[in-house]
Amino acid sequence: MEKGYGFGAEGDWKVAAMVRLMKIMTAGMKDAKGTSMLEDYTYNLVKGKEGILEAHMLEICPTIADGPISIKCQPLSMGNREDPARLVFTSKEGTGIATSLIDLGNRFRLLINTVDCKKTEKPMPKLPTATNFWTPQPDLYTGAEAWILAGGAHHTAFTYDLTAEQMGDWAAAMGIEAVYIDKDTTIRNFKKDLMLGEIFFK
Repeated sequence: MEKGYGFGAEGDWKVAAMVRLMKIMTAGMKDAKGTSMLEDYTYNLVKGKEGILEAHMLEICPTIADGPISIKCQPLSMGNREDPARLVFTSKEGTGIATSLIDLGNRFRLLINTVDCKKTEKPMPKLPTATNFWTPQPDLYTGAEAWILAGGAHHTAFTYDLTAEQMGDWAAAMGIEAVYIDKDTTIRNFKKDLMLGEIFFK
């Protein structure tokens, strides 16, 4: 991924395509903070500290790393394979966007969620993967409900370096629906947006 290619975790070709696209769109960008495939790993539901820990059992691009990167070889309890070597690091703080390209059968939808990336409250030395901890805008509960309503996947193509508007422009150029989750999202209005999209993009 660091060389600009997408990775299709568990055969998810759509996230591989989106990561590749974002890598092309951000190539040569000054002070770029990185782009990667990520996956919802677990949730922090502690009041006032809500968020999603993004991780993956193997592949996360080191361009999003903040600080040292190590390689750890530890057992993987699935697939009956040799113990893999995995990059281990934590990601940068800041605002980014998580996207999911959704195949609706007769058309595509691009779901774009603005997220606030933070440091984890405590180190996780027993988790041998790279991680990114974020809170979806406008908050975890609204963001997660909207994501599910729109059909978002647990894999995302994530970047610090593009805006939701830029990805929306790309979707418009491709003739596909763009759906936004951000600080202004309410579930009532989000449901209306999805209904209008169903009519307009039929």
